[in-house]
Amino acid sequence: MKQAAALLAGILFGLGLVVSGMADPENVLAFLVIGSQWNPSLLFVMGSGLLVTGVGYALVTRLDTPIWSDRFRIPTNGLIDARLLGGAALFGVGWGLSGYCPGPALVGAFLIDVRAVGFLSAFLVGLFAYEFLGNPGLQNSPSANTDG
Repeated sequence: MKQAAALLAGILFGLGLVVSGMADPENVLAFLVIGSQWNPSLLFVMGSGLLVTGVGYALVTRLDTPIWSDRFRIPTNGLIDARLLGGAALFGVGWGLSGYCPGPALVGAFLIDVRAVGFLSAFLVGLFAYEFLGNPGLQNSPSANTDG
């Protein structure tokens, strides 16, 4: 049941990306370039996401235990360090250059968008390179997630 819920959530997320137009990197890039062609639609999508997340956290905190797990795994670390800032900057630069982040890139790959497949290929190379290099410092980092 847990996997079915995750699959349903993924399908709903992907459908939302397509309906909102955020699976198209041109819409994302049109938001990032301020000018006469500026498109604020990403702002509304992000605002909607924040609203849903806020309501979700408010509801979750009223439950004693999650539905399909033994305990909640809500992030508690508020540390802002160089690793977090560097990762956020790298993510932002990649998103700004390509117009893709991992979720919309998966949708784009399923829609046979060559740019999305290229982005995902580069993303996976970076991911596996990081894993292959042994995650230097992650095991002893206060921001490490030990819940798996």
